Amino acid sequence: MQEELDKWSRYGVEGHFRTERPWVSVEDTVQAVSARLVGAMPSEVAVMNSLTVNLHLLMVPFYRPTPTRYKILIEEHAFPSDTYAVKSQLMVHGHNPETDPGCFITVAPRPGEDLIRHEDILAAIAAAGDSLALVLWPGVQYYTGQTFDLPALCAATHAAGAMFGVDLAHAVGNLPLRLHEWGVDFAAWCSYKYLNSGPGGIAGAFMHDRYRTGASRQRQARMGPQKA
Repeated sequence: MQEELDKWSRYGVEGHFRTERPWVSVEDTVQAVSARLVGAMPSEVAVMNSLTVNLHLLMVPFYRPTPTRYKILIEEHAFPSDTYAVKSQLMVHGHNPETDPGCFITVAPRPGEDLIRHEDILAAIAAAGDSLALVLWPGVQYYTGQTFDLPALCAATHAAGAMFGVDLAHAVGNLPLRLHEWGVDFAAWCSYKYLNSGPGGIAGAFMHDRYRTGASRQRQARMGPQKA
């Protein structure tokens, strides 16, 4: 930490290009340790952007609705930016949560309770069945601190034929995570909570290795195929 502060003191903006850890390629410096924090292979992790930007980028390939499979399931009291992102993705694909509330499924604690029961999440996934396209769930519920059985939720989502994504904003650096082992399709996180960066701290994204090759998922790209 002192080395980075000294760099800022000596070089200012030139710290982007000087010393053995240039800021301009910070993702190369922190990719491996970020992968360890979320239980992934380095090739499955990118360090970039912000949390909500990464969620949008990841939902481009992983939320691919059809006329019959288009619903998204999240927690009722999700972090507001997650709710906005999910609703906007639905609207991009022609589903308005205001006029078609069935496209936006939420799971809440039972009356008089503070935490969401695991069996209620599983029941909601089963009830949506083959109309369910995506489950976006938190690693930790930001308001209550509740944790969830992510491997079981991932398995139930896949059994329903849907994709499973995780917002790790309050879980990364806080809980043991094994995204690759659990088979999670995608995940995103920020670094300004339990990773202790500041405002504007760079965020992270995970995509399971099974999607690394092939064209099973359409995606946005910054460059075309490279010749050998």
